[in-house]
Amino acid sequence: MKKIIIILGVIASLFTSCSDIDEKSLSYPAADETYRTSGGFQLLVNSTYARLKEIYGNNPWFFVGGTDLYAEGFNPESPLSNYSSLVPSSNNVEELYVSCYSQIQSVNKVLYYSTITEQTSNLNVLVGEARFLRANAYFLLVQAYGGVPIVNDHIVSTENTSFNRNTEEEVYNQIIEDLNASLATVGIANYATSGKVNKKAVNDLLAKVYLTRGYQSYGKATDFTTAANFADAAIAGQALILPVEQLFKPGNDLNAETIFSVQYDKASTSTSPTTLGNRQYSYYSSNLGGTNVGAPQRSQNLLPTQYALNLYEGPNDKRWDATFMTTIYSGTETTNGVSSTVVYFPYYRSSSLSTLKALHFYEPKGYTPSQRAAYIASHPDLQKPNRPNGDPRGYHRYGEYGAESVAVPGWINDCGTIPVKKFDDPELSTPLGTGAVSTRDIILARLADTYLIAAEAYLKAGNPATGLLRLNAVRTRAGVTGALPAEFNIDYILDERAREMLGEYNRWFDLKRTGTLTTRVPGNNYKIKLADFGTAPNQKLLRPIPQKAIDLNKNKDFPQNPGY
Repeated sequence: MKKIIIILGVIASLFTSCSDIDEKSLSYPAADETYRTSGGFQLLVNSTYARLKEIYGNNPWFFVGGTDLYAEGFNPESPLSNYSSLVPSSNNVEELYVSCYSQIQSVNKVLYYSTITEQTSNLNVLVGEARFLRANAYFLLVQAYGGVPIVNDHIVSTENTSFNRNTEEEVYNQIIEDLNASLATVGIANYATSGKVNKKAVNDLLAKVYLTRGYQSYGKATDFTTAANFADAAIAGQALILPVEQLFKPGNDLNAETIFSVQYDKASTSTSPTTLGNRQYSYYSSNLGGTNVGAPQRSQNLLPTQYALNLYEGPNDKRWDATFMTTIYSGTETTNGVSSTVVYFPYYRSSSLSTLKALHFYEPKGYTPSQRAAYIASHPDLQKPNRPNGDPRGYHRYGEYGAESVAVPGWINDCGTIPVKKFDDPELSTPLGTGAVSTRDIILARLADTYLIAAEAYLKAGNPATGLLRLNAVRTRAGVTGALPAEFNIDYILDERAREMLGEYNRWFDLKRTGTLTTRVPGNNYKIKLADFGTAPNQKLLRPIPQKAIDLNKNKDFPQNPGY
């Protein structure tokens, strides 16, 4: 209900956030005067885009932790990856809650000033962009936490700290209201050139919202059909023609298939290059050797499970080589007149891979013993000493480099699991380390994703034939045989989403949406058992409301989610 008022400033003041600084600026007349001008209002809208970095730029636990595709590795970091130890006061639980409300608060300020600022021809466009961002924040909140407080007021006082909780259905109604208003006003400029929310992005998010609501008891009978229509509107006849290896090629983040992303600029991080970027690059791999050998440091967490690797259909699936660093090379590089041997990055920087040494090789599915022997014989530089089976340490047989390898006695830490390369940031000026150092964009929506959303929506709407066409368009581009009608179901779609989108920020939401979290995770993630979800299999299908938010709420009837 909109009648409730949530004092978001109290959230910002209790959790570290730049939003409290932003709110304090309102006490100065200069800020108010600035926002009343067209230029100042534009800066205010730009700041709402910047809030996306708070939501997505730090740790990806909320988006991919605790799923079938990624398991904690050598250094466990977050209870969000294992439900048995997840409590309201756990690390990382509050990050999404606070950052999304920071985004909402920022948009509320935009809407407030839109009525009193200089009225320009593009004012409604800017307001539409902001309402899209608010809808996205609410969508993340309702999926992760269930019903949450709705606030559409510009708040400058922190005197009232009483919170009420809206229902999930009410939150979805708010999301759809924002997106419909956004769709009516935002522009149609190509995202790759404008970098702004456009109608394609709004259609894409509307498709995801209606699809997700369609699974709920309060969903409308038409939700799946509506989702399919919005997905097709976002696709708008655009074919999947960009080669797979170009989708996440460094320097090509704003490609023709990118619908919406969190954008970074290296120049804007120059004042603090190890804190103002993002951390997406640093997950999904074991240690690669570290800065002493010139390799990017990795957190050794969220390692791809063997189940995830098994989903790929051998080397014929072009997404295998586009997703994983299947060979780790070593070569000599000269920086500032100093030459040194580095590993990993020469893959990107060398003009000829044949001139480099192959230190590690991850055998693809289907490799025969004769192929294995031939590869080892022709690559004398593979890391030694030998394994018990006679292979060099640098030769990793298929089935021996998933996340489960961490638990095997004698596991070799460095390069022990296959690295995900699609988020690598190999620019010479990128600092090495595990901090927020990458200035590559975080892609939140792209065309193949929309095709798969359409496939699922058509299936659920009772039109599997059209859904299969959408799914097979993705498979055809990947170079694999199309699925058959008898194979086409939700599990097949989830498998295809895993192959296409491994490492991207959607897996937990995919499983939550489709009701498959407790069926696909136990057994496929070796660290999670069904009992970890609580006394009932569906007890922990929501993340806990942060304990600090509940403790500081004067409304003591604010309920915690079940299981916590």
